[in-house]
Amino acid sequence: MSVMLVRDFMIKDVYMLKEDDTIKTLLETLSKNKIGGLPIVNDYSQIIGMVSDGDVLRHISPKTYSSYLMFYKEDLEEVIPHRGTDEIKSIMKKNVVTLNQDDDLETALKILSKHHFKKLPVINGAKQVVGIVSRGDVIRKITDKVLNVM
Repeated sequence: MSVMLVRDFMIKDVYMLKEDDTIKTLLETLSKNKIGGLPIVNDYSQIIGMVSDGDVLRHISPKTYSSYLMFYKEDLEEVIPHRGTDEIKSIMKKNVVTLNQDDDLETALKILSKHHFKKLPVINGAKQVVGIVSRGDVIRKITDKVLNVM
């Protein structure tokens, strides 16, 4: 049986932004494309950060609330215009765990499980983002393998 590589099941059409893009641009990109996070890259498409919808919620949440689940419409209308102009670099995670496109399925599973990530950026040898792998992608591949053996 052949080894399944990350390049064989990663999502290749990846939305990426730059660190000097605004939170507003990030929110528009996440919402428009129905995604929960994306890689932040430099001018050479090399990974420099990762940002999720959770990072945005923590950034725009009124500091008086212990949970971002308690937003009110008026609070958001007041907060978003002020925080929406902040740059993504103010909230992105800089120490990004990645997969290489030549890693195998088992490696992807181990890294996703160990770090409890929902998705990971996939890079090539030049550290350029070439894809994204989610837990769902890995589960589907494992399911496919199991069903094909039966």
